[in-house]
Amino acid sequence: MVEGGMKCVKFLLFAFNLVFVIAAIALIAVGAYVQVKLVDYYDFFGNSYSGPGILLIVVGVLIFIIAFFGCMGALKENYCLTMTFAVLLGIIFIMMIAGGIAAYVLQDDIEAEVSKTLLDAEQNYNTSGGVQKSWDLLQRDFNCCGVNSSSEWLKHLNNTYPQSCCKDEANCDNTKAADMKTGGCENAFISWMEDNVAIIGGVGIGLAFIMVVGVLFACCLARAIRKEYEVV
Repeated sequence: MVEGGMKCVKFLLFAFNLVFVIAAIALIAVGAYVQVKLVDYYDFFGNSYSGPGILLIVVGVLIFIIAFFGCMGALKENYCLTMTFAVLLGIIFIMMIAGGIAAYVLQDDIEAEVSKTLLDAEQNYNTSGGVQKSWDLLQRDFNCCGVNSSSEWLKHLNNTYPQSCCKDEANCDNTKAADMKTGGCENAFISWMEDNVAIIGGVGIGLAFIMVVGVLFACCLARAIRKEYEVV
């Protein structure tokens, strides 16, 4: 009966580790996407916002390694490996909760920093090729113009607009407001950040729940292994 229960727990632990591996791959992929996307705007933000992408990649790699401990512990019925899996999973769980709380608390500060950065970069459009390239990319990607409105460009570009502000760049007079996109880039970019954070947060909550269950199963398996050793 005990042996049958141990086999059941081992199977469930293997199943959870498969979920962890899939989640780890997903986190690494999302982290790489965020990192590549933010590199496009390096001339705006520098390394200030490289943290989230790198953090997701690191957490993904750690979960992948931890899943290995879980699989090996279950396969070999090794108490030490199984408990190592449970402890490491608990640490990652605490890190994810702390990261989620920090992101929520710092949300307003991040939005204010994005706004300030875009306003500063707007003034450097004609003096930095990198900033100009980033602005053009931002305005094309998010279908926007200026930080809050297209009219902001008039004071920086001698009463003209960047070509990237045009609704139709192939047929556009960059002195006419009617030919320009109307939405500001600040709200569009912040909305994009919030949407991605919401997705990552939802995945994180689901993963955190699975982690708690995984820790419980690992502890049950470790307890069963220990009892078996004591009987022997």
